[in-house]
Amino acid sequence: MADENEIQAQPGAPAAVEGGEQQTEARGPGRGRGRGGDRNRGERGGRGRRDDRRGGNRDEDQGEELIEKLVHINRVSKTVKGGKRFGFAALVVVGDGKGRAGFGHGKAREVPEAISKATASAKKAMVRVPLKEGRTLHHDGLGHFGAGKVTVRSAPAGTGIIAGGPMRAVFESLGVADVVTKSNGTSNPYNMIRATFAALGEQTSPKSVAQRRGKKVADLLRRGGASAEVAQADAEAIVE
Repeated sequence: MADENEIQAQPGAPAAVEGGEQQTEARGPGRGRGRGGDRNRGERGGRGRRDDRRGGNRDEDQGEELIEKLVHINRVSKTVKGGKRFGFAALVVVGDGKGRAGFGHGKAREVPEAISKATASAKKAMVRVPLKEGRTLHHDGLGHFGAGKVTVRSAPAGTGIIAGGPMRAVFESLGVADVVTKSNGTSNPYNMIRATFAALGEQTSPKSVAQRRGKKVADLLRRGGASAEVAQADAEAIVE
C-alpha cells in the first residue's frame, strides 16, 4: 500500500499523466473553440458587417448607370531636384442622362489612375439641370469663365446637339437631345467646360419661377400670348 501511495504521489505517476491528458484535452478544444469562435465572431461581428456595408455601397454605385466622357488628357511635368517628373492630367464629364452632370479633374503618374481620380471628382460635383420635355433647355443662357464665353439656346425637336468639343460631351452626358451652342474667346477645354456649367447653373424651370413668385404656371405661360387652354395644357405637360 505504501508503494502504491508513493507511486501516485510521484509527478510521473499515471494519475498525474491522466490529469495532464485531461488538461491537454481541455486546452485543445479551448484553442479550437477560441480560433473558431474568433473566426465566427469575425464573420458575424463587426468585420462581417463592415464588409456587407462596403459591398452595399459598391452595389449602389454599380446600380446607378452613369455616362462617362473623357474630354481631355494632357501630359504634365513637375520639376524636382533630380530633374523632371512626368505625369498625366485628365478632364472627365459624368452624367446620368436624366438631367444630372458634373466634371472633374485628376492627376497621376499613369493615365488610368488619372482618369479614375477625375471620374471620382466628377461624381462628387454633379449638379441637376431642369430640362424641358426631358430633351432640351427651358430658355437661352450665357456662361462666362476666364476668357471663355458660351451661349446655349433651346431648340425644337429634331435639331440635335449643335455643339463641338467639350460642350458636346457635357450635353450628351446630361441627356440633352436638342440644343444650339456657340463658344467664343478660347478653345481651352477647362475654361469651356466651366463656362458651360456656369450657363447651365442659371437654368430655371417654370415651376420654380411660379413657386418663387407665388403664381401658377399657366399664368406665366399666358403672358407669352397663348390662350388659357393652351397655357393650361402646356403647364400640365411640364414635368420639371
